Amino acid sequence: MAEAHAKQHDYHLVDPSPWPLIGSISAVVMAIGLIMTMKGLPIAGLKAGPYILGAGLIGILYVMAAWWTDVVKEANQGDHTRVVQLHHRYGMIMFIASEVMFFVAWFWAYFDVSLYPGDAINFARQQATGGVWPPKGVETFDPWHLPLLNTLILLTSGTTVTWAHHAILHDDREGVKQALWLTVGLGVLFTICQVYEYTHAQFGFSENIYGATFFMATGFHGFHVVIGTIFLAVCLYRVYLGHFTPKQHLGFEFAAWYWHFVDVVWLFLFAAIYVWGAGPVAAH
Repeated sequence: MAEAHAKQHDYHLVDPSPWPLIGSISAVVMAIGLIMTMKGLPIAGLKAGPYILGAGLIGILYVMAAWWTDVVKEANQGDHTRVVQLHHRYGMIMFIASEVMFFVAWFWAYFDVSLYPGDAINFARQQATGGVWPPKGVETFDPWHLPLLNTLILLTSGTTVTWAHHAILHDDREGVKQALWLTVGLGVLFTICQVYEYTHAQFGFSENIYGATFFMATGFHGFHVVIGTIFLAVCLYRVYLGHFTPKQHLGFEFAAWYWHFVDVVWLFLFAAIYVWGAGPVAAH
């Protein structure tokens, strides 16, 4: 009887999970809280929007941690066969493709207003650009100082994560730890430099179209760097738990793919926004 019910295929049929339902409820709660916070909508005279937003965010973070913990358990008990791993790769490729299109939207917005600053949709936009790019009165960052340093930091982190990948393939666990520590540290350093840059910007988010497009494009990239740094930090923790092997390291492989994607996006941002779109440089 046991042999009759034994799995005779390479697919993994997941057990019933509460995480999709709980995650969906948490997302709805967070969306309601976000709307209430932005609109300043009260409940019984109290501005409860931030608390509802926080509750939904905590729920999503908990679901993410619990769900991925289940996925790690499945991998460690051998449920991720070669066929399952192939489908996971397809899923990760489609996810990164969707992220590419996400950033295409911000590049599109930036090039739309920078290539045709005088061809305004309405009078307000024409006044905002002044017919030139960057708009009159906007002092941009010198691309060959802090932005160049950030570029070197991120490119270096791309080499260290590749080092970690090769170390895993050669079963060099100490090498993996050293390379991942360096990668995570460089990711944190990049974020610190980005925050420092933002605090010294001579333009604001809502002052003109340049500030809006600059902060949306580079800000979302910075958010992805933070997510990627957390992703790699989790991989580092798993290395200390002895999880990855030369033949079973899909979680780390996806983290490396994501990190290289972040690297490439930054190169385009640096070339398009910082170098090509540079204007009068702030004195500091």
